[in-house]
Parts: sequence; structure tokens; C-alpha cells
Amino acid sequence: MKFGSVDNPEAIDFTLPPDHPDTIKVLHKSPSDTTNVFVGCAKWNRADLKGFYPRGTKDELEYYSRQFNSIELNATFYRIFPPEQFAKWYNKTPDNFRFFPKLNQEISHWKRLNDDINPVVDNYLNSAINLKEKLGCIFLQMHSNFAPKDFDRVINFAESWPKEIPLAVEFRHTDWYNDKTIAEDLYQLLEENNISNIIVDSAGRRDIMHMRLTNSRAFVRYVGANHQSDYTRLEDWVERLKHWQNNGIKDINFFVHQNIEKESPLLSAYLIKQLNTELGTDLKIPNEDLQQKLL
Repeated sequence: MKFGSVDNPEAIDFTLPPDHPDTIKVLHKSPSDTTNVFVGCAKWNRADLKGFYPRGTKDELEYYSRQFNSIELNATFYRIFPPEQFAKWYNKTPDNFRFFPKLNQEISHWKRLNDDINPVVDNYLNSAINLKEKLGCIFLQMHSNFAPKDFDRVINFAESWPKEIPLAVEFRHTDWYNDKTIAEDLYQLLEENNISNIIVDSAGRRDIMHMRLTNSRAFVRYVGANHQSDYTRLEDWVERLKHWQNNGIKDINFFVHQNIEKESPLLSAYLIKQLNTELGTDLKIPNEDLQQKLL
């Protein structure tokens, strides 16, 4: 993921902003005694995760899914796969594995949530539901030039989305979060429709670190800078996630990206170790015996 990449990460203040005042209020509305934690990468391709797969690995997804418990499925952004492909992915993965597929670009970037997207959405969902119980949460990522002037499209999309399928959304235009009136209207819409508000932690876009949860799911897309600070940033996230766990959060979905993706499994392994220690999770540490020593 190149979004928000910078040439000088050492100059960035990576301090996590404080929570939006309403985040804890949302968690307290329906507190959970247990927290479901899913951590993964964005891709399973051997070319992207160079060095992750042992020599002789024949099926990348089959191996990946036995190291991680989830994947942020970005391939579905570029192509709507047929139902049979989703069924194959389902059959290759363990019972506890979850997929978090991105909605197709025709919906978000080409048609931009306009009035004629329903057939495309239906086609996408008719395929994706073949993941059955392994379908974690579908997510929508809008182009950075999609501005609040088209808020009516967001309202129509949110209200028409099938409520039985979890959805998370990500907006990149700064006015969605930095115009207070628009932001509050957006948060209310998402809360009313039980849609998760994605948090993107990227070096060059600190302006969209809203820290506002709209239901009991934290969906975090973390973008490392291939810099030593990536690890301390993750430590700060563990502290924040523990705080949310103490306040009854039900689901944590945390996906690790890198400008050079081959380091994503290393960062993920480091994060998982911290989560196991601080949140009491029992997540498998990917390639624990094979990965090179963590930085």
C-alpha cells in the first residue's frame, strides 16, 4: 500500500490521537465479555511476501491460512470473482480463518456509489457469501477525491446495505473527518446502520486518524513505513486496543500493510506477540521457527 507514504518517516509525529469522546460511549452501549481478534496481511502472493513461504510451498493460501487467522482480501477490489472461486478459498482454509474482502472498484471508484450500483453490489455479494461463516467483514474504500458533496450517495448506500452482512467503510477525503458538522452526520449514519468506521494509520495522512468507533468493531488498516518506528507504533496500538478491550469491544480486525510488503509478516508477528501478552489472546505467531529475527 503506497497510500500516505513519505520519504522521511523519522520526521513524522506518530503519536496516536486520543479517542473521539463518543468512542467509549459506543462500546458501552453493548459491551462484550470476549473480544474476537483477527490479524493479517493484505495479500498472500509469494511475490509480495517474499521470504515468507518455505521452499517447496505449493499452495500459498493454504500455507498462509495456517500461519494467520485472517486476510484483508484486496484482490476483490480489482476483479469480481465467481462464486466458485470464493468456494475454493473457503475449502482451502481452516475453520477459524476469516476473509475481509474489499468491495470492487466499480462500486467505489468508477460508479462512486451512484444510483445504478445495486446490480454490481448484488453480483459481488452473491459470490462473496460463498465464504459462509468465514466471511469476516466486507469493506468499502472510497477514492481520496470522493468528497462530502456526495453525502446523499453514502446515505443511500448505507441504508440499502443488507444488514446481515457486516460492513466497514473508509473515507480518504480530509473533509469527512475534519469538518465537524459533516463528521458528526457521518458518524450518526454509520452508528444507525451498524457500519464500522475504518481507521487508517499511515505516515503521510495523520489528518484522517479520527479514532471514532461507530460500533463494537475496530477495523484498523495499519501502513508501516519500512522504518524502525513501525514497531513502536504497533506497541502504541496494542495499548489502545487493550483500552478498548477493557471497555467491552467485541471485534478487533487489524491488517498490516507496508510500502514494501515483504516485511508485513514480520510486523504482524511482532504485533501478535504483543497482543498475546497484553490482551491475553492466543494467536499463532506466524512462521515462528522460520522468520528471521525481528528488529
